[in-house]
Amino acid sequence: METILTIILICLFIIVIVIPALMLIRLYLHDKKQEEHSVLQNYPILGKMRYILEKMGPELRQYLFNNDREGKPFNRKQFEYVSKAGKYQTSLMGYGAERDFDQDGYYLVNHMFPSLDEEMKITQEPTIKTKIYQISEENLFSRKEQSQEVEINPAYLSDEDMVVLGKDTVRQPFRLKGIIGQSAMSYGSLGEHAITALSEGLGMAGGTWMNTGEGSVSPYHLKGDVDIIMQISPGLFGVRDHDGHFSWEEYKHHADTEQIKAFELKLGQGAKTRGGHVDGGKITGEIAEIRKVEVGKDINSPNRFRGISNPEELLSFLQQLRETGGKPVGIKLVVGNQVEVERLAEAMKETDIVPDFITIDGSEGGTGASYYALAYSVGLPAFAAIPMVHDCLERYQLRERTKIIASGKLLTPDKIAMALCLGADLINIARGFMISVGCIMSQVCHKNTCPVGVATTDESLQKALIIDEKKYRVCNYLVTLRQGLFDLAAVAGLDSPTKLNRRYINYHTDFRQFNDWRTNETTT
Repeated sequence: METILTIILICLFIIVIVIPALMLIRLYLHDKKQEEHSVLQNYPILGKMRYILEKMGPELRQYLFNNDREGKPFNRKQFEYVSKAGKYQTSLMGYGAERDFDQDGYYLVNHMFPSLDEEMKITQEPTIKTKIYQISEENLFSRKEQSQEVEINPAYLSDEDMVVLGKDTVRQPFRLKGIIGQSAMSYGSLGEHAITALSEGLGMAGGTWMNTGEGSVSPYHLKGDVDIIMQISPGLFGVRDHDGHFSWEEYKHHADTEQIKAFELKLGQGAKTRGGHVDGGKITGEIAEIRKVEVGKDINSPNRFRGISNPEELLSFLQQLRETGGKPVGIKLVVGNQVEVERLAEAMKETDIVPDFITIDGSEGGTGASYYALAYSVGLPAFAAIPMVHDCLERYQLRERTKIIASGKLLTPDKIAMALCLGADLINIARGFMISVGCIMSQVCHKNTCPVGVATTDESLQKALIIDEKKYRVCNYLVTLRQGLFDLAAVAGLDSPTKLNRRYINYHTDFRQFNDWRTNETTT
């Protein structure tokens, strides 16, 4: 018996003391000899803690050190809104807002006599069958909740207020029963599980659209019977031949696809005004076939469309696409300054060619991969760009001939309402929908190592993203946004969010003065 006990004690001593000591000695000698890191050479072992803490930094800040309204690109309150809307189909909160009301910012105008429910022009049929969670018990260390099937109201626009793209320009206009859709997200940047869950969830919600991103149309975009806006980038993915030249045959094939309702020419996006990039590790055989590129090879789109170097050439190409496909065609751009916008408007006036829609992506927009200098310092944010484009089109008497789609961190109803007040007609959301399918903002989209299987094509990582679970959250999130938007319109005394304009937004610089958008005067 004593012998067995002695053996056990010796084994424990080796496991607890000897093996860790040998590992530390090996690590000490390795750090002392290496020449790459000065701190490790001067402080072997201890210096390792610096790199460990640095690696854990984003998670520590997100979950422990940032307060609920400090995190970037989205704070905990915004993240929580999307999560609750998707899982519980609610946006209720208690006690009061944590916004710093001493800071400058936009505020929506409330009417002294808001609109009643029966006065709203809202279509609530047909109802949507979905699933939401009900919490039965919630403690510090446990939560009991059950998923249940429910029917919810869709919060569609009335027939009278529907937004129409290409109303007077194409054979097949695109009619929209909702203001909010999914911004450009490519298959390849996101995996097939995420794209499928988004497609099916948006299809369930109805009255919306899904932008394919520059990676072309994949089978997964089409899974949910959702309306599609196909994006065409300078890389010409999906509409090119194997030599990389534009193919009218491929374009016509997509234009003849019933589910594809419109096309978008991508000049740039907020987080990367240059061409797009996808790491070669994400380029599977299927993705290569869809995009007409090589398997496993990095993709870098050109900065602009070859053969197009001015607004007139752009508009001429757009008109050819419109005439050939018979469907609406728009452009996506990042606003640099007033001069660039004026130049585009002048060309529209002179050629009498006006895009069916103009997507304005703010510099605060997201991306699967970009470069630091581009993401941090190029282009105007959405709330500066939207009124600039709107006003310019008004001056050239072109505003009624096109629609403005805005994007850039607009993932809550209040931000959406503000964008509509500043001049937008429609709203694109990308990262909000990513959060609804499980994104935890780990910010490794460019590495193909997304820990929740959203921004990755790695099959083992994607297994954690359950399509039949996440599609309901996509649907619930979108419907909650739409209902919230109608609620804000009612508070403003309107019967539809399509009627929001600058009369319903103020910018406060402090408690003693505000800027009146109607007169452009400051009142003290």
